Amino acid sequence: MSGGHGSLSRTVHIRQRLQPTQRVCLRLREAPALTTANNMTLIIGLLGCSLLLSAQALYSSSDDVIELTPSNFNKEVLQSDSLWLVEFYAPWCGHCKSLTPEWKKAATALKGVVKVGAVDADQHKSLGGQYGIRGFPTIKLFGANKNKPDDYQGGRTSQAIVDGALNALKSLVKDRLSGKSGGSSYSKQSGGGSTQDVVELTDDNFDKLVLGGDDVWMVEFFAPWCGHCKSLEPEWAAAASSVKEQTKGRVKLGAVDATVHQVLASRYGIRGFPTIKIFRKGDDAEDYQGGRSRGDIINAALDLFSDNAPAPELAEIVNEEALKKTCEDSQLCVIAVLPHILDTGASGRNSYLDVMRNMAEKYKKKMWGWLWTEAGAQMELESALGIGGFGYPAMAAINTRKMKFALLRGSFSETGIHEFLRELSVGRGSTATLGGGNMPKIHSAEPWDGKDGQLPEEEEYDLSDVDLDEDLGKDEL
Repeated sequence: MSGGHGSLSRTVHIRQRLQPTQRVCLRLREAPALTTANNMTLIIGLLGCSLLLSAQALYSSSDDVIELTPSNFNKEVLQSDSLWLVEFYAPWCGHCKSLTPEWKKAATALKGVVKVGAVDADQHKSLGGQYGIRGFPTIKLFGANKNKPDDYQGGRTSQAIVDGALNALKSLVKDRLSGKSGGSSYSKQSGGGSTQDVVELTDDNFDKLVLGGDDVWMVEFFAPWCGHCKSLEPEWAAAASSVKEQTKGRVKLGAVDATVHQVLASRYGIRGFPTIKIFRKGDDAEDYQGGRSRGDIINAALDLFSDNAPAPELAEIVNEEALKKTCEDSQLCVIAVLPHILDTGASGRNSYLDVMRNMAEKYKKKMWGWLWTEAGAQMELESALGIGGFGYPAMAAINTRKMKFALLRGSFSETGIHEFLRELSVGRGSTATLGGGNMPKIHSAEPWDGKDGQLPEEEEYDLSDVDLDEDLGKDEL
């Protein structure tokens, strides 16, 4: 109850400080709905009050103080490279009225050097709320990072204001000289990675990057003052780095400052912050309905990737480069050693390869590498895996970073391979160190031509000139 009485007393105090005409307007604004016959009277009265109250603004177009409103604030301040000093005031505030001549004088002195503006926060409450204005006058410095203005703490004389502006300008120039732009809407985060993997999207680059590319995008529309957006920022940044690595950049995370890039926000009907939307080539934008933790975001991104990505290529090991290209960038490399072509023929080999292709499709979200070789073509590799000479077809999964491998113990079938890979993907299964702790030597081999194998032609020998009886009479020792 005490809070209610305090609020009531403050309201009464404010009403007592209003001019008589302002009190009339306030009563008109708070008036209950009138009858239809009196509606026109109410409308005319409110229009008159709007004109009257706007006329009592502390600054005019003839002053060097730039009047700022929700319609011009983004373009004038947030999208500007200039340093801005902005006063948030209320026309009825006594301290604001006292500051007005000093503010005008400072604006004239700083003309062409530092921009000086003013916001009637009583009339434009949305701007005041956006920057957490609680009292009047409040002065903020919009420097390198326009989305995170600093509070001006200096004196209220024109000289003090000019000195404070010049000091801020000097710091801004020093930062630019040292390469600190400070203009990014997304700052560096600790505890989750750098925001460098979050792509900043704007009215100018959105169509080209998002709509014009082949990649899948998850885009966050945020406002710098939004508490939920600030909580999401480190999660979004950490997820962006992980998703970039796991999808090889095929799924991207972006961010749009909707308070600056209002054309984009309006195009996609953004009403609250943060709003996350998914963009796939050729499809309309869809709302993201998942969780906001980095794990939730990563899983959603990987699902998007697997839905849109082709299965990984199944390559034959024909040289060392083929092995490196497939295995070095993958967490696991699945390698099959298939029977010799003379043992299976083309149809038999293709049936094994089809099994592998189906499993590569099933596990494509894992971004594993898939390879095969013919028995006997890479003997050092077989020996390092403990296969060597029998048990074909065989399969091993290799982690080339840890130089560990696991062997398929079950059947070479979709069911057997699925059980084998499922155990590995959850951290189970028996593993061993690759022979010698290094990748074995890989030999160059002719790639399979897709045909049945042929036995090598036997050499014919002419025995007509050989005397078979030449040594028959000699004794053996």
